[in-house]
Amino acid sequence: MPFGDLSRAGITELCQLAREIWPTQTRSGPAKRRAGVRLLFRHLATLPGDTWQERWEASGFDDENAPPVSILGRQEVRYDRSNMTSALRMAFAARIIQPSLSGFRAKRFTDYAEPFRQVQADASLDEFFETVDAQRHLTARHRLRAKFDLACALTTQGIALEHLTPSALLHYSLENKRLGLTHGANNDHTRFAALGAWEILHRMGHFPPGTAPTLRTFIYDGQRSVEELVDHYSIKNTEIRQLLIDYLIRRKTDTDYVTLQGLARHLASNFWSVIEELNPDQKDLNLSHELYDQWRAEIQYWRRNGKTDRTKLRRDHASILLPVRALYVDLHSWAVAEPERWAPWVAPCPILPRDLKGFGKRRREVNRRMADRTRIRQPLLPVLVRHVEDRHEHLADLLETARPIPLGESFEHRGRRYTRTNSRDDRRRAKILAEPTVRITDHDTGEVIHVTMAEESAFWEWAAVEILRHSGIRVEELVELTHLSIRQYERPNGEVIALLVVAPPKTERERVIPMSAELFHAVAQIIRRHTRNGQAISLLSRYDGHEKTWSEPMPFLFQRQLGTVRGVIAPSTVLNMIGRSCEEIAKTNPAFTGTKFTPHDFRRLFATDIVNGGLPIHIGAALLGHLNLQTTQGYVAVFAEDIVKHYQEFLNHRRALRPEGEYIVVTQDEWTEFEEHFDKRKVELGNCARPYGSPCQHEHACIRCPMLQVNPKMLTRLAELEQDLLQRRQRAQTEGWLGEIDGINMTLTFLRTKQADAARTARRPVDLGLPRPRTP
Repeated sequence: MPFGDLSRAGITELCQLAREIWPTQTRSGPAKRRAGVRLLFRHLATLPGDTWQERWEASGFDDENAPPVSILGRQEVRYDRSNMTSALRMAFAARIIQPSLSGFRAKRFTDYAEPFRQVQADASLDEFFETVDAQRHLTARHRLRAKFDLACALTTQGIALEHLTPSALLHYSLENKRLGLTHGANNDHTRFAALGAWEILHRMGHFPPGTAPTLRTFIYDGQRSVEELVDHYSIKNTEIRQLLIDYLIRRKTDTDYVTLQGLARHLASNFWSVIEELNPDQKDLNLSHELYDQWRAEIQYWRRNGKTDRTKLRRDHASILLPVRALYVDLHSWAVAEPERWAPWVAPCPILPRDLKGFGKRRREVNRRMADRTRIRQPLLPVLVRHVEDRHEHLADLLETARPIPLGESFEHRGRRYTRTNSRDDRRRAKILAEPTVRITDHDTGEVIHVTMAEESAFWEWAAVEILRHSGIRVEELVELTHLSIRQYERPNGEVIALLVVAPPKTERERVIPMSAELFHAVAQIIRRHTRNGQAISLLSRYDGHEKTWSEPMPFLFQRQLGTVRGVIAPSTVLNMIGRSCEEIAKTNPAFTGTKFTPHDFRRLFATDIVNGGLPIHIGAALLGHLNLQTTQGYVAVFAEDIVKHYQEFLNHRRALRPEGEYIVVTQDEWTEFEEHFDKRKVELGNCARPYGSPCQHEHACIRCPMLQVNPKMLTRLAELEQDLLQRRQRAQTEGWLGEIDGINMTLTFLRTKQADAARTARRPVDLGLPRPRTP
């Protein structure tokens, strides 16, 4: 093409190409389009260089801080900015100019990918675009993003698709991140560009065999070796460096990666790096008293980037003293078996027992703070639960109401007026997607609400809160729940008990939790959401941020579509969602000012509730996955005296019944008695949830009993009891029986609470089949 000489024929041919590529562009005619091209290239012709590329680079338009306002840098020139943008788009797509990434992204092209594909006339590029369009689980916006990322990468790197390697696409993604060209960078799905393009190229077989299926898998290189963990802190003494490496390799066999990482940090950074700063001539572990005292003074402060930060005190420095003391003690014991390897490093331990004397006191202080934290949050839990539940129900109803409303039409919902937005993006999504996203405008506030996104976020927050508070599992265990975690146990009488199998992320101890109706409802709602429209739960790999490993593809429950990628929700995301709700409640409830819930707070509240409710503490430890009863007792915050009393009574009673052993083979009579216990807990209105082996402590006053779980089928019976109580109260008021009136009012309060709970349960589906393997 004769673009180089700026002849009339060259400009005409370039404009003809623009008319073929952008046939729908009506804002400017051919004359204005030619004027934009002529203005661009005439300006470049005034700059030094033998080619248009050299002149473009000399213009400064590729600079990272180049302003996108005036492409020529001359404010006095009057031109149609859209025509200048079109001229640049033509020059980039035709590869007359190869811009840098910052120079390309400084121009806000509304449509670039499709024209670029047409100009290139590349069969492999056409195949990529067709594959992207076939991804129906992606929204139109995310499909356009995947196309744009690929076209932008090829344009800025000046290559064809066949030459695009994984490293080249990774470079494009990292450069976007470095330049701040990705938005919403609060999670890994939006922090990196080209996530969707990478997965589609991998699915097409474009990358070499063995390439990671996702960009995140390619970026995260997994666990560091012991040498890398130690060398991260730049220890100068090579002999001490090798000692720490050998020591950590020996300890690696009996610990997990997180503990090993912390041990390397304490020994290499907080211990020996500080020693080298204080005494660069120190060659062994035999520290003088003066050097030890100086080190103890230094570790009172936090270290950042290898330097001591004296503006921030460390709350508990015993976490450093213990691993350092363990190093000395281990070397003493190992030198007996392997003197040639460890004996040269044996030295007196500078950390004396008296230095750790206050460790138990500090642990008790930590337990006290945690107990106070639990006591403060226990009365606030119902407020938080009600907030997340009401918000999700409101947004779900609003979404169902707004979805069938035509674009641009107004409607009313719960006394408020809304209008369905009618932008160009809304119209485009309505044509392409079977279920387009819903955005509305609130007439009262003028706020534009993305209802689809808001309902999605509200649902996952509600599901996380419900499962955390009803199961007591850790947040890492929450996000690792899969479809296969749901099991059932069927008793001989046909009763089915739902079970939740929790994977062992921390103590390597798998456990099974019987599910209540509320917990089962939350799990059922998640599965119903994933399997709507006959879909199957997607198999995904989850990245463990602690262990730095990827799981095998599994049907994780806490997964969602975010951008162009479907991924498992991160534990930090759950923390942030709950924190935002606490901030919202604090605006109207002063009790939440400065108070936030963390996922682990629900675990402590669950432990407190079940133990103080009469459940034996060893059973509570089994439900929580604790290997030590003292750990469970540390989680229980309220009425500590009652806990100890109940636990001692339980132990004394059990020892009297079974003095010869605690765990013997279960006999048929014992198993029959165990099953009959659950039959005896069935009452007229539903089921009694008292602990196994305990009698009724409330003299069968079931209406007032908090252990009663009302069957929703008995709502009519509750209505009859309410009418009877109202008649009795009227008679008592007539006769002046004030004590009877107080008792009836209290019973009415309990009855109406149970009515509301049963009605809420009746609205929740709990009929969920077992997961079955997919048919090939």
